[in-house]
Amino acid sequence: MRTVADFSFRGLKALVRVDFNVPLDEAHQVTDDTRIRASLPTIRKILAEQGSIILLSHLGRPKGGKDDKFSLRHVAPRLEELLKVPVKMAPDCIGPETEAMVKSLGPGEVLLLENLRFHKEEEQGDPDFSRALAALGDAYVNDAFGTAHRAHASTTVMANSFDAEHKMFGLLMASEVENGLKLLNRTEAPYTAILGGAKVGDKIPIITSLLLRANHIIIGGGMAYTFFKAMGGNIGSSLLEEDRIDVARDILEQARMHRVQIHLPVDSTVADRFAADANHHTAPSNNIPNGFMGLDIGPEARKAFSEVVLNSKTILWNGPMGVFEMDAFAGGTKAVAQAVAEATRKGAYSLVGGGDSVSAVNHLGLADDISYVSTGGGAMLELLEGKELPGIKAITG
Repeated sequence: MRTVADFSFRGLKALVRVDFNVPLDEAHQVTDDTRIRASLPTIRKILAEQGSIILLSHLGRPKGGKDDKFSLRHVAPRLEELLKVPVKMAPDCIGPETEAMVKSLGPGEVLLLENLRFHKEEEQGDPDFSRALAALGDAYVNDAFGTAHRAHASTTVMANSFDAEHKMFGLLMASEVENGLKLLNRTEAPYTAILGGAKVGDKIPIITSLLLRANHIIIGGGMAYTFFKAMGGNIGSSLLEEDRIDVARDILEQARMHRVQIHLPVDSTVADRFAADANHHTAPSNNIPNGFMGLDIGPEARKAFSEVVLNSKTILWNGPMGVFEMDAFAGGTKAVAQAVAEATRKGAYSLVGGGDSVSAVNHLGLADDISYVSTGGGAMLELLEGKELPGIKAITG
């Protein structure tokens, strides 16, 4: 795997695809800089060699051209603060003004291009747009694992404009792939996968893959209630995917065939409405009163899930156990985060991926107690499903 560690950037302009798709508050301030921090080792390596850096990223999902709400100029100050060097901001990612700024960029200087997705050609993987981006630099570095599963212009197609010596992975991308392949190919039993989030449909491919590899699969979050419905339970007004009930039954049957233990929350914290100040209490997950919905796993489920995690040697966690952004329904996610951290301290290997899961370990100050915190939820899941990611193939061939 060719990385920036194998290349000297002295005197060259490096096009570095990063993932600065970070959350912003209403004042356009960065609220979680995890992805920015993760890019720093690659950027610093190039700067130390007096290379010039041109950073490319997208932010959010803008529709119909430029939109200041999604401008990367809101991200530049935080990057500058962390990097401790000036960061120049381009008005666009292509065009005469941007080309002029690139041309005048000196050794050890950093230029951040404007949001790639202000151009529809980015997501279309347009060859002409890709070549226009590639023409700005001498070497291409992909350090954006979070978008490695997208065959977009900047993540995949522009790599075609560089020969094998001048295209490579950044240090973050290499680390993500290495840790993902560890879970895919080199796990120690018992292997426990913890899956949460809203929808069963989003997790079908990873569950199918895990049935061949894991010993235990813990299912929490809104997706759990489709399983309870499939088993004949009363779930009140909890989240339900009617069209996935048969899929849930099939997953339970496949798990029995493969001798994989599926763990569902025995109880739930239920509320009379989806609100932070809703009336709430604990109820059996398979017998939730009408008019109430499950918004978190309950205290008994937290104990049971934690016990499974603490007895594991390999742990994958993707997705919250409840509505983590509301304090009243964050207890399950916190309990799982603490169990994963404790198991890791006792010698287990753990990988956490997915926005809310990562937010949980960061918020609780537990990130240093996790073996690996991934910056790419969807990309990591696809890697663990055994899929070939376009952003990786574009470099490796």
